[in-house]
Amino acid sequence: MPSGQQARAQASAITPGRLAPDAEPAPTDRVLALFGGHRLSPGQRRIAQYITDHLTEAAFLSITDLAERVGVSQPSVTRFASSVGFSGYPALREALQPIALSAVAGSPDSREQIRRNELQAAVDAEIENLENLRRVLADTDQVLDVGRELARSVPLTVLGLRISVSLAEYFAYAARRIHPDVRTVTRGGSVAYDALLQSRAAGGTWVLAFAMPRHANETLAAMRAARSTGLRVALITDLSLGPIVDEADVALTAATGSRLVFDSYAAPGVLSAALLQAMADADPQRTQSRLESYEQAAEQHDFFLED
Repeated sequence: MPSGQQARAQASAITPGRLAPDAEPAPTDRVLALFGGHRLSPGQRRIAQYITDHLTEAAFLSITDLAERVGVSQPSVTRFASSVGFSGYPALREALQPIALSAVAGSPDSREQIRRNELQAAVDAEIENLENLRRVLADTDQVLDVGRELARSVPLTVLGLRISVSLAEYFAYAARRIHPDVRTVTRGGSVAYDALLQSRAAGGTWVLAFAMPRHANETLAAMRAARSTGLRVALITDLSLGPIVDEADVALTAATGSRLVFDSYAAPGVLSAALLQAMADADPQRTQSRLESYEQAAEQHDFFLED
């Protein structure tokens, strides 16, 4: 854990490229640098957000007062301090106080400016995630190969539990436009196992699983259940290592945004769309036929407002 001197040095660090080397970083940047690079739970992000929004006040609060202002327990504040690399809350507060004093003495940011900077930083982080994904997709072979395999699996099962449900449902909704039999599994336990058994019995060969933070034990259990039935597992996740990745036959990685209270999924969303494109291209005649049939049905039943 960093000492007080090390903590102050850490507090002076900022993300490379944001300012010239001899420029004085803004107080907001210095606070965000303290919290950046750490995987925080949504509750911990609320603490980080409160400190950032109320820096000149929060840096001098006792652990009791800070916990009360945020609406969390004192142990939660202690765990937060440890999660961002400090020996405890006093060490974190010691690092925050000179930043807060510089904000008061120098160019104090208004609360609105701090919040705007924080939200812009979240967008910047997602842009970086998309840039990383762009580099990954420079070699399209893996995505195209997975798309072909998923297109051939009839039925195709899409698995997403807890926070990953939304990505799984988006993918399945779109995939149904170009694939004859897409099934979703959004509940774990025996319900998932039963659905996976039925999919395999019906001739399915692949499952597409989504595993976003915080990674659920249920997801790992469902993936193991899928493989025990003879299904192969393609995985979209933010991880490059770990038991969930080990359980997949093939893993496609896209980072999540973690600068806000809840994660954002720009890169996983784009990766999902790219995989859908690969599925569509794998069987162009089927894709075109199904899309035309869908458009006819949409027009006949007046599904959509006129653009």
